[in-house]
Amino acid sequence: MFDSLRYRWKTLSQGQQIFIGVLGVLLVMGLFVTLGSGGRLTNPAWLLAVAGIILVALPVHEFAHAFVAVQLGDPTPRVQGRYTLNPLRHIDPIGALLIVLVGFGWAKPVQWNPRNIDIDPRLGSILVAVAGPLSNLALAVISLLLWRLLGENEMLASLLFTFATINVLLFVFNLLPIPPLDGSHVLFALLPGDFRQVQIFLMQYGMLLLFAVILIAPRLIWGPTNAILMLLSRLVGG
Repeated sequence: MFDSLRYRWKTLSQGQQIFIGVLGVLLVMGLFVTLGSGGRLTNPAWLLAVAGIILVALPVHEFAHAFVAVQLGDPTPRVQGRYTLNPLRHIDPIGALLIVLVGFGWAKPVQWNPRNIDIDPRLGSILVAVAGPLSNLALAVISLLLWRLLGENEMLASLLFTFATINVLLFVFNLLPIPPLDGSHVLFALLPGDFRQVQIFLMQYGMLLLFAVILIAPRLIWGPTNAILMLLSRLVGG
């Protein structure tokens, strides 16, 4: 059995090996964080917020990508059944598990063809890419407004604020200019043609760089997340 696993491992590309290794470490880290967080998995507000992320926020995020691509003239998301808010069409099991364990993860990426759109492909790539993160920011604002209006109930207030926090986290996380995140598509669209080697490097080592950020420099994610969350809380609070 071990020989078979070793053989299969060797048949994987370097990028696939890195992805599996990073994913394994993230799952282990998430398990330790969850076990050491004072019973997060037994916190009803956390579980309901995570359910909302998996069943609402992630489908909205992916539908936003699909919606913009279709509006720009590309039928690919509609043909592939991704032009929908049905969570079953968008959920990725591993990404959903990471949401439960560490608060961020992913859904199945929406595929689209920039050759089919009616505007400049670079501009189209930017618009399609930012649509997903902006949908998370919009959901965070709506959740914070409800948090202000309905905050008398402690559990409901905790649920809404947690939902908003994770959405802001997803907004920041997805805008990191590292493949395969949405921010990388914005970066590649803005890079001049003579920076092709930079794109190749990031495509090859993107998962490793992303892992380094999560493990070594999490403030690059949590710093902006906390700042945006504080700003939004003040704005909705009047």
